Amino acid sequence: MAYALTWLPAVLDAAGLKVAEVPGWQNRGRAEMGTPLGCMVHHTAGPRAGNMPSLRTLVDGRPDLPGPLCQLGLGRDGTWYVVAAGRANHAGAGNWRGETQGNSHFIGIEAENTGGADDLPWPEVQMSALVHGLAALLRHIGRDVDWCAGHKEYALPSGRKNDPSFDMGPLRMQVAQALAGNLPPPALIPAVEPAAPPGLPPRPTVRRGSAGADVTRLQQLLHIEPADGLFGPGTEAVVRQFQRDHGLVPDGIIGPKTWPLLEPR
Repeated sequence: MAYALTWLPAVLDAAGLKVAEVPGWQNRGRAEMGTPLGCMVHHTAGPRAGNMPSLRTLVDGRPDLPGPLCQLGLGRDGTWYVVAAGRANHAGAGNWRGETQGNSHFIGIEAENTGGADDLPWPEVQMSALVHGLAALLRHIGRDVDWCAGHKEYALPSGRKNDPSFDMGPLRMQVAQALAGNLPPPALIPAVEPAAPPGLPPRPTVRRGSAGADVTRLQQLLHIEPADGLFGPGTEAVVRQFQRDHGLVPDGIIGPKTWPLLEPR
């Protein structure tokens, strides 16, 4: 059965953020969550190389802790990975503003970072996505920035956790600005191919809901039948698999990184 947080990708996508849904996320969780009261930020303490190398661990868990370990992962390139729509094992014992049931009432966010000096500074694109994503999530659940907590702030006994490795105070200030509409929106995926070859028209970015000749061509390249020119969920699933097979973020969007692999020119 699908768990309650199935709204996660739509809220992040509406905020102009890049979203990749991990297969099976709708039905993944330890159980149903309670009412979401806030968001809790972690770092993965995973490998230094790669965009989201900890993703499999976030889904499956560790020998000492079964997965999922969060609802959302955040890659170094600012992509939000939707891991689970149900309750996740991410908070442990702690207290934030009187709330002690972190797993049941906080959306867990695991941002990819080793947590050490070898992974500083955090990429600007990742921090921007974190700020705008937190603002979108808090706005959706009707909470203010005081309900954005770091794991190290929540965890008890004090000092038990050190994540995330940045200062949460300045982050909350930025999230508050985003909630108030005082921050510029995140950079969007280009609407068309930014550097088309001379004499050739730029190819548009297409995604679910797109229609027309460019979608038909996409379906032909991916051997999708019928090639009806309608970018629906079936086409999106094939696109995501193609992107996974070619080492791209499987966001289901055909843009300037995916088109050249489909149809070099």
